[in-house]
Amino acid sequence: MAIAVAVLLCIGAGTVGGVFFAFSTFVMTALSARPPAHGIGAMQQINRAVLNPMFLGVFLGSALLSVAAVVLAVITWSWAGAPFLLAAGVLYLLGSFAVTIGFNVPRNERLARLDAGSAEADAYWPAYVLEWTRWNHVRTVASIG
Repeated sequence: MAIAVAVLLCIGAGTVGGVFFAFSTFVMTALSARPPAHGIGAMQQINRAVLNPMFLGVFLGSALLSVAAVVLAVITWSWAGAPFLLAAGVLYLLGSFAVTIGFNVPRNERLARLDAGSAEADAYWPAYVLEWTRWNHVRTVASIG
């Protein structure tokens, strides 16, 4: 059971990490190179589009698998792989799931409330890109880890 959870968690977290990696390495760079209204509008659309069963299934499913990994690691602590299973579960839960909820989502929600062509959105965009991308780097490393 622990090996199955570990394999599924690796696949799920790796998939999520790949999405985050794409944003960290080229999507945010491309969006920030556009005029602010265009970059903001595109990011607002991306933030709506990501709320779909496929992505959320993998993202939230990996969080549930992380909880299972932590529980199984504690239950099977004498197994040589238990510390790795524990580390993987905690890393995804804290570094990916919690960071998303605590840091990326609030920025996305603030961006969603702005009119892409407004002066307020134009002023917020550079800070959004910088802060959102920094936290996305954390999510990327934690998910892939």
